[in-house]
Amino acid sequence: MLNSNTTQSHAPYIAQAPSSIVDEVYRIRAAEQANRDPHVISRKPVCAFIYDLNTLRERTRSKVADMPAGTHLFYAVKANPDPRLIEALAPIVDGFETASIGEVQAIRLVDPDVHIIFGGPGKKDIEIEQAIDHNVMLIHAESVHEIRRIAWIAEQKNKTVQILLRVNLRKSIPTGTVTMGGKPTQFGIDEVQIGEAIQLVQSLPQLTLAGFHMHSVSNNLDAQLHVELVHMYIQSVSRWIREYNLSIQYLNAGGGFGICYTEPDRHFEWETFINGLHHIWNEEVLPGVELIFEPGRYIVAHAGYYASEVIDLKCNHDKHYAILRGGTHHFRLPVSWGHNQPFQMIAIEQWDYPFERPRQEQVTLTLAGELCTPKDILAQEVTLEQIAVGDIVLFSIAGAYAWTISHHDFLSHPHPDMIYIDHHTGGYESL
Repeated sequence: MLNSNTTQSHAPYIAQAPSSIVDEVYRIRAAEQANRDPHVISRKPVCAFIYDLNTLRERTRSKVADMPAGTHLFYAVKANPDPRLIEALAPIVDGFETASIGEVQAIRLVDPDVHIIFGGPGKKDIEIEQAIDHNVMLIHAESVHEIRRIAWIAEQKNKTVQILLRVNLRKSIPTGTVTMGGKPTQFGIDEVQIGEAIQLVQSLPQLTLAGFHMHSVSNNLDAQLHVELVHMYIQSVSRWIREYNLSIQYLNAGGGFGICYTEPDRHFEWETFINGLHHIWNEEVLPGVELIFEPGRYIVAHAGYYASEVIDLKCNHDKHYAILRGGTHHFRLPVSWGHNQPFQMIAIEQWDYPFERPRQEQVTLTLAGELCTPKDILAQEVTLEQIAVGDIVLFSIAGAYAWTISHHDFLSHPHPDMIYIDHHTGGYESL
């Protein structure tokens, strides 16, 4: 029998998933039990990413509906390029932002016509050529040399390409988990070179200067500061339009809306941001210019979960560990960013062995993966009321920068299952 008792302490790292997700974990566990090969002694332990496509659609539709007139929401595919997520988002968002030709191709397999922006600091010639072949809407140009290369390739193909100049502003930028502008980085064209870049584009008939791109900060949790950042972008572009007598179509203000992993109940205040955006966009209107945002993490993070079964409990040098089926080779973000990934425990009654079941109560322990490295940690020094071998740890906020940024094949462990909850297809799908 399966037990729905998931009682545990209410520490900051505890995140209660919706009942529909918990029910899905029970269904996965029951299916593993029912589908055991009668010729094999063992049962496959639970290890799966679970994507709630219904919630993804609902949340994204709500965000798009909030946007002021003349503004657009694109999805940054780098956060999660899963084709099922792209397919779910394609009818809702205004387009997709990509940073490789692989991402462009993944989108085109789903939708041959949807708008695509192609960016990234190290574009290869073949990528630029193929992006043009795939009829991308815009290409972000990251340097003077890249401008020349795009023009040269466009000339060989007898095409005209619309570009946005990505600019690294020389201004104080709000801080986030990752900062890409307002300081020396490999991203964009230094603001002091903007005049040179504009003049170069204007001299090249194969290129159209469609506007500017600024993405200076990632995972910013302060909505009011983000409003001020976008305001700074708008004022900078307004100045360049006047100074260089430009007529442009787009300002791409990037993404950067934050997700708080250490305090799951703390959110980027979307309403504060939207109210501020309405105000500054009405106040600082750029004639004929449309404003693009390209969030990734903020769109998909809460739509994903990672379920991992407890394989063993042990104590070493007076420190307790739970060993999980899975780990950082599936979900690298927690160790990369140095946080405890939010989770909840799902208690399972079923016990497959004739001997005693290891369990702990009122214990502080570390959730470790199955890899042969002490760095394979998903959460450390977390206190639980109870945990037993065979229980399942359900990690939340696992929809972004999880599976695809991880070292999948280290030690050649089996990959996790991919489960999609989708009312459009009448239930769930497992891959």
